[in-house]
Amino acid sequence: MDTEERQHHEDQAVSQVIDRLAERFPDRPRSFIEDVVLDERHQLEGKPIRDYVPVLIEHGAKARLRQSTGHGPAHIQPH
Repeated sequence: MDTEERQHHEDQAVSQVIDRLAERFPDRPRSFIEDVVLDERHQLEGKPIRDYVPVLIEHGAKARLRQSTGHGPAHIQPH
């Protein structure tokens, strides 16, 4: 799999993470969930092994969403 295909696969997986978390946390605005997921993804940028990035993103975002009030990006708890 070349770099472009790998990026596309990761993008799709991250979109699926957002969808799953939106179902799991219906009381949180989707835009808030997207912000949390993208922040988790940003924290993993540059890591050499990308195969598990979507799983790590989902795990980190889920933990943060459990702790958050869901009222917007200002309430995102940085690591």
